[in-house]
Amino acid sequence: MKIFGPLYDRVIQWSKHRHAERYLAALSFAESSFFPIPVDVMLAPMCLANLGKAWRYAFVASLFSVIGGVAGYLIGYGAFESIRPWLADSSYWAAYETSRDWFDRYGIWVIFVAGFSPIPYKVFTIAAGAAALNFPVFIVASALGRGARFFLVAGLLVWGGVQFEVSLRKYVERIGWITVGVVVAVIGWLMVRA
Repeated sequence: MKIFGPLYDRVIQWSKHRHAERYLAALSFAESSFFPIPVDVMLAPMCLANLGKAWRYAFVASLFSVIGGVAGYLIGYGAFESIRPWLADSSYWAAYETSRDWFDRYGIWVIFVAGFSPIPYKVFTIAAGAAALNFPVFIVASALGRGARFFLVAGLLVWGGVQFEVSLRKYVERIGWITVGVVVAVIGWLMVRA
């Protein structure tokens, strides 16, 4: 069953839209505070569609991701009790509890790592606000983590260029199903630990 190839083709078309940069900014903001789709699904195709603007796209994604992270922080700081029931019933509760534990152990470094890694950053921004972590340090760690991630994605795509896109298109189904398998395994592992 081919799902990821047609989806990839559609995202590439969207990435060429004249308002794609605005959509990237909106997605970057939303993903850092409440939306479940990672920015990379739009950033990577946009970079591939226009390699000359890859660095600009990475900057836009980083900037609006940090602004969205601030929104997530403010949600956690000022409205956590009102979203707690929803969070407790969602699949993010285990990640939230893990993030609080990591904040107690490692402090603000968790924000940097969460910003760079593919784990759900929004959970960590909300947890940082709920824990009332140092706000200026939170912003710096978010900027470093998110910037490093998105500029790495742009850099790899600029470096790989058209040849990378051809390879990605060729193997997109395998990559997609492997990613689904990893996500299912991680969710299963988190459920067993809970």
